[in-house]
Parts: sequence; C-alpha cells; structure tokens
Amino acid sequence: MKVLFDHGMPFALAHGGFQVQIEQTKLALEQLGVEVEWVRWWDENQRGDLIHYFGTTDSSNLECARLLGLPTVMTTLFTAACNRPPSRLALQGAFIRTLARLPFGEGFKKKLPWAAYHLVDCNVVGLETERRVFEMVHGVKSEHTAVVPLGLSAAFLQAGPGSRQDPRLICVGTITDRKNSVPLAQLAKHAEVPILFVGKPYSETDPYWKSFAELIDHRWVYHHPHVGSEKEMIALLQAARGAVVMSRYENWCLVAHEAAACGLPLLLPSLPWAHERFGERATYFPASPEDHAARLRKFYDDCPQLPAPGIRLHSWLEVGQELKALYTRLLNTSR
Repeated sequence: MKVLFDHGMPFALAHGGFQVQIEQTKLALEQLGVEVEWVRWWDENQRGDLIHYFGTTDSSNLECARLLGLPTVMTTLFTAACNRPPSRLALQGAFIRTLARLPFGEGFKKKLPWAAYHLVDCNVVGLETERRVFEMVHGVKSEHTAVVPLGLSAAFLQAGPGSRQDPRLICVGTITDRKNSVPLAQLAKHAEVPILFVGKPYSETDPYWKSFAELIDHRWVYHHPHVGSEKEMIALLQAARGAVVMSRYENWCLVAHEAAACGLPLLLPSLPWAHERFGERATYFPASPEDHAARLRKFYDDCPQLPAPGIRLHSWLEVGQELKALYTRLLNTSR
C-alpha cells in the first residue's frame, strides 16, 4: 500500500501541532509497513493507491482523483468551529444550505472549502465535537467521517511525573493571538502567579510578539524560546507546578496531553474540546473574564494537591493502526 500525503501550508511558514500530527502519522504508518510519500506536484509519473490530504483541498483535486479511481481521505481541523455554541453552528449550517440552493454560481460554490467535504471518500477528525460540525453545519453523514485520536511519542508516554519543584506554572505554545498569550501574561501579573511561557512567535517583527515581550519581567512572566528536543520539553514540564492553556479555541491540544503525561494538573478554557478530552479531571477558567484572575490564583495555590488528569493517552502507532485500517477499507471498497 502506498499513500500520498498532501498539505497546502509549508512547515517553514507556520509551525505548530498540525506539523507534529502530520510528521508523526507518517512515521507511524511507515513503521506499520505502509509506504508514504509527499505529493510531488511536479511529478506526473508519481503513483499511489490513496491520497490523504491534511487540510481542506480544492474540490477539483478530489474530482480528478475520483476519475483515476484513487480513494481520498481528508483530515480537517475545526479549531474554531468545534468550540462554537450549537445555536451558532445551526445558523452557520442554515447559511451554507441556503448558499448551496442558489440557482447560480456553481463554479464559485465548487471552490468553497465545504464543497470538498462531500467529495472526499472519508473525512477524518480528532474529536466528536468536530464530527458534529460536519453533521450540523455541512450535512455530512456520520458514516462519511472517522474520529481518529492524536497520539503522543513514546518519550512522553513513558515520562511520568517529575519533581514539580519549579514554583512556576507552564504554558506551552506559539506566542500568538489565538493562544491568548498577552491576556494570560497580563493575568499572571494581576493574579501574581509566575508563569513560564515556552514557545516562539511566527515572527519577531510581529506586533503581537512585541506586545508580549514588553510583559516579560522575570517575576511573574517568564519566557523560554521554542524547544526542539522532546527531552528538554519533558524536563520543563516535569519540573513545573502545573500547566495552563487559555487559547481562544483548539481542537485536540497536544501540549495539554503532553503536560498530563508528565504528571501535571491542568487549567483549561471551558470549551468543548477540553471538556470532551478531560471532563471533570481538569480545572477550567470560568465564563466571566472578571473571575479569571481568582481562578488562576486558586489553581496555583491548589496545584501541589491536584493530580494529573488520568485520561487515556494514545501512541502515534495506535493512530497509524486506525488509519491503516481505514485506508484498507477504502481500498477494498473501491475495487
């Protein structure tokens, strides 16, 4: 079996969890005997049995693949959409259905991202909340989607709790608006809670990074550049008092799972992705921003007595096994 991986955004332009997911999935599949190649758009002689797109692709790509008899799989991240309330999802779905019924603009409608969801052989997501977006907003039936969890490397799965002697909380992630890095740093100062931010900006010329950098005081707000080594990241997590995530939205937050694997209690935003993955085993920011400082302070004070969330953590090899089974089913169906 040869699978072709395609992804529209070069990793050199935007690092993050999706890059980790793609790279680790490829490695796991190769360990399971699946041949995986990156799509070479310039190579007309490249052949494969199935194409797996990471991120939404143009519907014309899927139509061409179907003409050639190539099954297609598409992994979509509904980071913002899966955290919207059901009422807003219902309105979004009504708008899309109205647009789809318009008796003109077929060429334009084919280029809309959601057109691809109905052409691909299987849509892959990581959460049930994302599957609900497919159903409520885009009218994609549940049998046309697959929920495949994300994994952790063997190093994280084997890490376990550490000393937790560092008096600081830890927040891992790109320094960017979506991660609420600046509001969390401001909150740390207000609540007088020391937080170590681990991550780099997309660019050091980014005004958002400059705003964050001005808040670094080495008393309440600390910064450590992006860590490229799993060993170093595990050491930072194992030493921390607890972990905090305050992103405006996520889907499957890898760093939250890595922190849990390293024995840390979690303070998370009260969003569907977090409740689906951690349930009552984590602490959550309250709905009112006015209460965030008090919750952060209480979490900090309670951390020494709080356990890590005892949730099921998956290996990337398990992820590869689920995808390999999916690929095999689609290939058998297409014959």
